[in-house]
Amino acid sequence: MTRERIGIMGGTFDPIHNGHLILAEYSRTEIGLDKVLFIPTGNPPHKVGNKISKAVHRYNMTLLALDSNPNFFTSTIEIEREGFSYTIDTIRYLSSKFKDKEFYFILGSDSLLEIHKWKDYEELLKSCNFIVAKRKSLEDEKLMDRVNDIIKCYKANIHILEFPIIDISSTEIRNRVIKNKSIKYLVPEPVELYIYKYGLYKENGNDGILGI
Repeated sequence: MTRERIGIMGGTFDPIHNGHLILAEYSRTEIGLDKVLFIPTGNPPHKVGNKISKAVHRYNMTLLALDSNPNFFTSTIEIEREGFSYTIDTIRYLSSKFKDKEFYFILGSDSLLEIHKWKDYEELLKSCNFIVAKRKSLEDEKLMDRVNDIIKCYKANIHILEFPIIDISSTEIRNRVIKNKSIKYLVPEPVELYIYKYGLYKENGNDGILGI
């Protein structure tokens, strides 16, 4: 019996933007995934000292962004987890709970080059498949050297995804909101309206910000 193939998109999603959605859809159609699961991080260790929006806002924006795609879903498993959110803990949980599914973790090439800094990365590389979005031709040789090393050392299953350059970042969107600049077409319209409704990313929008 063929197992259902599930893509995993993790991130702070503060806010989720069209670049995230395009990458997820490319991964689904090009790699042949059945669904893509978006998992907003709860307490990400790499964001210590930064300010991120409350989990409820990031989760609600993710729900709004995915509403028009029946193949996209979201989960609160990292938001509900106490302490720091680590990818390996999420993969352990999903693999244990859903043995009939095959998981594909979606990430950018820059993240793969830094994966040795992740918690229990050796186990992670052996625990699920990886989809790596390759965006810059200048990265080709360095990226492929790294991919080949990882496959050789950890017998990892890595799919390289040719991905169009979508130069959108959550940081840019937050800065544009602060400066009263348009974010139309950078995020789905429901997410744009949500940001304005709750005053997210504004200096006086303290209700939406949680300092970590």
